[in-house]
Amino acid sequence: MGFITAVSLRRGHHFSKTNAMSIRLLKGLGVDGDAHMGKTVKHRSRVAKDPTVPNLRQVHLLHEELFEELAPRNFIVRPGDMGENVTTRGVDLLGLPTGTRLHLGDSAVVEVTGLRNPCIQIDRFQKGLMTATLDKDADGKLIRKAGVMSVVLADGDVRPGDPVRVELPEGPHRPLQPV
Repeated sequence: MGFITAVSLRRGHHFSKTNAMSIRLLKGLGVDGDAHMGKTVKHRSRVAKDPTVPNLRQVHLLHEELFEELAPRNFIVRPGDMGENVTTRGVDLLGLPTGTRLHLGDSAVVEVTGLRNPCIQIDRFQKGLMTATLDKDADGKLIRKAGVMSVVLADGDVRPGDPVRVELPEGPHRPLQPV
């Protein structure tokens, strides 16, 4: 079983988020007080295209193991730096199928909707980081490593140290796609 190493939020639209002692997840909305909370899209580029689209990016989760992978390439990344709300350890987030439910702490539940599609803002944070969060598999298919996005199914407070329990959907499993 994995666990949460950090939780983060930020009221304004900024790339990085501020670490907190706890965050409150609200069903159908996201992280209480976070700029990306809402039933419809909140990412500025998506709002410009169509503000009525459902928000499939309410909570961003990122695996802490990525920071260790990036360190030898001289990238210094800490929890919240890449805009994630929940930093985890011991959960293969990128290998989960679409629709996986993650039980966070005592009562919060999120459903994984897809992969975070890294954008140019990552390079504004640290030059070359966008390329470092992308890879190719043996068949040449693009691998996105910048975490997963989710929607909140059940309210709850989430803190560092809380367990993450994975509940896979019934098959057939669909691989994660960018959202």
